Amino acid sequence: MTTETVASPSPRPRPAAGRGVRVGDRERERVAARLAQALSQGYLSIGEYETRTDAAIAARTVGALDELMADLPVDRIRRHDPQRRAALHRAARTGVRIHLAAYLGAAALMLGIWAVTGGYFWPIWPLLGWGIGMACHAGGLSACGAPGRSRIGEQIARSGRPYWR
Repeated sequence: MTTETVASPSPRPRPAAGRGVRVGDRERERVAARLAQALSQGYLSIGEYETRTDAAIAARTVGALDELMADLPVDRIRRHDPQRRAALHRAARTGVRIHLAAYLGAAALMLGIWAVTGGYFWPIWPLLGWGIGMACHAGGLSACGAPGRSRIGEQIARSGRPYWR
């Protein structure tokens, strides 16, 4: 029995990640959105915004997009975006609602078990402990929109990658 080796086709070489890598529509749209935020926050004039947006739409590489954003305070622009803040606040409110629904469901279950078994009112302890947690969670809701740097924002800043990737 003879063994034949079949030469596998060599994989296509992939370009190294860097400034010469091509970008797609998604990256161009992200940069255009950041430029619009910079305009609305007063970092760009209308003429400069139009010039940069046209260049962003025409950009073909990461380096070209990086040059458009190089002189703008991207972290500050992103942090002060009203749409982002509203989305964070909605997410926090949804989390509190889910927590409250779970608390009320568990409370009903424990009260039902106690009503059937009778005796000492033991549900007070888990309800009290969980209620304190619920109050702390709901109390932190007002801090959701407070200015400051998030942990995710710090990680992105430390990574050294452009914000739009």
